[in-house]
Amino acid sequence: MRSIRDINKQITHDEAMEMLGQGEYGVLSTMNKDGYPYGLPLHYIMLDDAIYLHCDLEGHILDNLSYNDKVCFTVVGYTQVLPSSFTANYESVIVFGKGTLVEGTEKINMLKALVRKFSPEYYDKGLKVIDAFKDKCSVIRIDVEHITGKKRR
Repeated sequence: MRSIRDINKQITHDEAMEMLGQGEYGVLSTMNKDGYPYGLPLHYIMLDDAIYLHCDLEGHILDNLSYNDKVCFTVVGYTQVLPSSFTANYESVIVFGKGTLVEGTEKINMLKALVRKFSPEYYDKGLKVIDAFKDKCSVIRIDVEHITGKKRR
């Protein structure tokens, strides 16, 4: 993997993992069989040092993963445009890894963690929603193989 060009903006692995844990959504990029990239913004969670996302039972993401399981996942954290300087302050993380469809207990644990992250005050209601829709969605785990992050402040 290529290194970050401006080493002064690079953040540590721990800082990158922390940013991933705090983020709300990221862009999952996959490649189709014709070589075209496909990027889709999705809510996600971090669980056991892996990234988990949910999607429909069919579509571009699952088609692409069946062809090529390599993915890129990008999260943008803090941003601030600095108009007078023609630049911006920012923080971002890019993850390279492999996407795998998960089922069973791992899938249910991810959906519960998603409810805890985004709707903690409605957890009991969320469990009912999970029970009703668990068979109507797919869950993907991204195993992190390489991670880079940078910030400018």
